[in-house]
Amino acid sequence: MGSSKTRWGGLIVALVLVGAGVFFAGDVPQSGEHYGFWSVIPPLVALVLAFALREVVSALLIGIALGGVIAGQLNIVDAYLMPSIGSQDYALILLVYLWALGGMIGLWTRTGGAHRFATWAGEHIVRGPRTAKFFAWIMGLVFHQGGTVSTVLTGATVRPVADRNRVAHEELSYVVDSTASPAATLIPFNVWPIYVAGLVAGTVPVIASQQEGIQFFFQAVPFNFYAIFAITFTLLFSWEKMPWIGSKMEAARDRARETGKLDRDGAEPMAAAELAELKVPEDYDGGLIDFFGPIGTLLGVAIIPYVTTYFIMGQKEDPLLPIAEAFLLAVLVAATIALTKGMTLQKVIDGFVDGCKGVTIGAIVLALAVTLKSVVDDLGTAAYIVQTLGDVIAPIALPAILLLMCMLIAFSVGTSWGTYAVVFPVAMPLAWNVAADPFFLTLCFGAVTGGAVFGDQCSPISDTTILSSLATGTDLMDHVYTQIPLALGAAGLAAIVYTVMAGFVV
Repeated sequence: MGSSKTRWGGLIVALVLVGAGVFFAGDVPQSGEHYGFWSVIPPLVALVLAFALREVVSALLIGIALGGVIAGQLNIVDAYLMPSIGSQDYALILLVYLWALGGMIGLWTRTGGAHRFATWAGEHIVRGPRTAKFFAWIMGLVFHQGGTVSTVLTGATVRPVADRNRVAHEELSYVVDSTASPAATLIPFNVWPIYVAGLVAGTVPVIASQQEGIQFFFQAVPFNFYAIFAITFTLLFSWEKMPWIGSKMEAARDRARETGKLDRDGAEPMAAAELAELKVPEDYDGGLIDFFGPIGTLLGVAIIPYVTTYFIMGQKEDPLLPIAEAFLLAVLVAATIALTKGMTLQKVIDGFVDGCKGVTIGAIVLALAVTLKSVVDDLGTAAYIVQTLGDVIAPIALPAILLLMCMLIAFSVGTSWGTYAVVFPVAMPLAWNVAADPFFLTLCFGAVTGGAVFGDQCSPISDTTILSSLATGTDLMDHVYTQIPLALGAAGLAAIVYTVMAGFVV
């Protein structure tokens, strides 16, 4: 027998499929650019199932299938899946996210470059609990390529230093988790802009292409208030300057300082041995060049052309941002350094392949997310929602509403990117219809970006939450309970700022 959630999810899908099948048995009565209320059924069911089942892959698949029924495209593979995953946009995401990013992390497990750098930096920076947490904060910003990547690299490398300085595991897991996805959206020289750009391109006149979507992501960084406050709160927390951190976190901090117990009595820490284990060959002499070579290439190739074209040459409309090229060159540099220092080609390839395997599920979610966006576009979902709700929602409250909505969705499904897939294609045209102002659109864009990050950071079923606990050796629910009050404080402050700023536009 399946679980009650699974049975209810199946019942919902069956009823909607039957209803859609009967309704669309004959000619499809379209209404202008959309299918009326049926246009919202696929994303709505995907959201309901994501809440009920707490699993985004099946929810996205079912949403795609329903969209095929409603649009009369029963062969969803040919109609939606193949065109979407065979598109240039998805090919770019796959190339960067699966092969380049995953491969580079896999190579680091063979060369030990990231671990060597963290050990070296820790010896020169850490002088006690505060500086140990500050070191973790810095590492979270350095390893900013993605939430999952950051939690693994940061947690595994700073834990030995933090443990020696009596930093409670609850403290360390909060710092690691709160500088993972938030940092990835504030220092977006990674795959996040590419992914989000694929979702928002063409949704509003000012974001007509993916390149314009990437540019808009960078322009919206200063207005991603949740991420800004989350990073700021974490910094203040590290230096123990936060006026209030919650009773559970305070108890954890006092326990560690006074007794040396890094976990509470009765806690069940999550083992982190596999994540922290390196596979450096015995005859390989790893060094700082193994880290600085690829990471320097990545940041240099991505940042220098952008800074040069945007700030120096004044090319504001379309500054050069070669993220894909930067990732590929970083992988090549990492492999070249390893080969030059004597590592065999087979071990280099093994490291690259293992890294790619580790992010395969991410590629699957990306494929389904891009496909659901195609379905939503085909059904005119955004057009219907804009037409129905555009004149109902108070414009001044829209950014805060989007922030809260994304917080709830991402917390329930445990993923920010899955939340982006179902919210961004609708939120952008809705915001543009409410107030056709680029600044107001930027506020709404930042609200969606930050709200989803909150849910991803705090949800007990989120990969970053779980990996933060694993990498730091923390009890999962202890991490969740001690982190949520601080994250809610950052989110509440962000909602206030969004509402105040929206008041100057609408």
